[in-house]
Amino acid sequence: MSTSKKSVERKPKGLLRAVSVVGSMTLLSRITGLARDVVFSHWFGAGVTMDAFFVAFKIPNLLRRFFAEGAFSQAFVPVISEYRTTRSPQEIRELIDRASGTLALILFVVTVLGVVSAPILIMIFAPGFLDEGPRYGLARDMLRFTFPYIFFISLTALCGAILNSYQKFAAPAFTPVLLNLVLIGFAGWVAPDMARPAIGLAVGVFVAGAVQLTFQAAFLVHLKLLPQPRWGWAHDGVRKILKLMGPVIFGSSVAQINILFDTLIASFLVAGSISWLYYSDRLMEFPLGMFGVALATVILPNLSQQHARGSREAFSDVLDWALRLVLIIGLPATLGLMALAGPLLTTIFFSGAFTERDVAMANASLIAYAFGLVAFILIKVLSAGFFARQDTRTPVRIAVMALALNMLFNVILVVTMVRSGFFAPHAGLAAATTLSAFFNAGLLLRALRAKDVYLPRLGWGRLFVRVIISCTLMTMSIVWLREQAGDWIELSFLDRVQALAACVLVGMVVYFFFCYLLGMRPKHFRLRDQGSSI
Repeated sequence: MSTSKKSVERKPKGLLRAVSVVGSMTLLSRITGLARDVVFSHWFGAGVTMDAFFVAFKIPNLLRRFFAEGAFSQAFVPVISEYRTTRSPQEIRELIDRASGTLALILFVVTVLGVVSAPILIMIFAPGFLDEGPRYGLARDMLRFTFPYIFFISLTALCGAILNSYQKFAAPAFTPVLLNLVLIGFAGWVAPDMARPAIGLAVGVFVAGAVQLTFQAAFLVHLKLLPQPRWGWAHDGVRKILKLMGPVIFGSSVAQINILFDTLIASFLVAGSISWLYYSDRLMEFPLGMFGVALATVILPNLSQQHARGSREAFSDVLDWALRLVLIIGLPATLGLMALAGPLLTTIFFSGAFTERDVAMANASLIAYAFGLVAFILIKVLSAGFFARQDTRTPVRIAVMALALNMLFNVILVVTMVRSGFFAPHAGLAAATTLSAFFNAGLLLRALRAKDVYLPRLGWGRLFVRVIISCTLMTMSIVWLREQAGDWIELSFLDRVQALAACVLVGMVVYFFFCYLLGMRPKHFRLRDQGSSI
């Protein structure tokens, strides 16, 4: 009994250590991804080439999120974990071999079909390109090189799932960094020397997929778990994996359909619209990934534990604590990102082929995206409250409703902006995404309240007033400093970096100073004290 107890006590430490490893690797991936985008913007700007590339890369990425990182990984890990607990090493090995063989053959067929059907796929995903021969032809040719990425990255996900099930988290978490490094190398050194530089980017995606697979396969060799692929459609474990993939695919598809619909509409707008949305979304995703994803990851095990214990009050308290952090950290991050949208885009991307017009256009969509940052974070945190209770249907149903609303907003806002002559109609797509995110988050919160799963503790009104006052003063200080810097386009790169650092640093100091002045203390951020104290 004591041995069992010790093993249980050690588990949280192991999970926290794993979260810190994955979190640090995610940070490294975001930084190298940002560096990749800087290289893209410098060498190729925002025009025909990047529009075609983003569409050609988005298609295999869509399938990757459906099958590789989403459905397959989430279905495979529970099954192999079950086999590790209840089956012999030989049976575990057979599951790995059968699953890898079945997946590889299916992927090979899909890859061949995708390469052959490249012209049709571009017509489906970016019909607006048909009216512009260069964009359509370039995207079609690029897709023939980028589509095989789904083959490599899905097998890479299989390797990562095996490693994760054996508590080897670092290698799978680091793997996305390799994609960024390879694409940086091809964009900066290989593509410029090719007859068709744009095709060099697509070739880089192909090479990156092979590098990622080779990297993780090396770790499986070390563990003596490198698969020997064999067909296994009738294998019990493989059938169970396929059965589990169904609902996960549906849930993963909702967000991706939303993105594709945005791309479809953007393809009818002026050249550069897809690229402007991409660059602004990348900047918005940075705080979302580092705070929203991290917070959801941390609370999910805790929520699951409280649910298993039947402790409804403790479950609600964890959610309440997380939602207070969203307000305390997410709201100032939102206002800061909106206030510094232009300076950020100018400092990071304004060089080479990325022009002043590109900065202005991306600025419009970044402000629209940034306004919804709190909502995007709330969705991740509130969804964890359902997943911890093993309720996947409710958040998926709400997401589908939000998707339908987003499509309606897309059409209404873009048409309205085009007719009114608004200089950046693509910003309507970002605004529609933001509005549907608030709708999604609101329904998730309402459902948790209706089920009496979440009961807000005392002190929310006082906390809200303190945060609003501090955020207002913070935003005023940032805007004042931003204007004092003058015309950011005319500043040198070093001056931009210094001015941007000053805005961020002063904004943080002002915000937390007034939070402290209004009565908030570090102890109030602890879970056990979050109730009426703040």
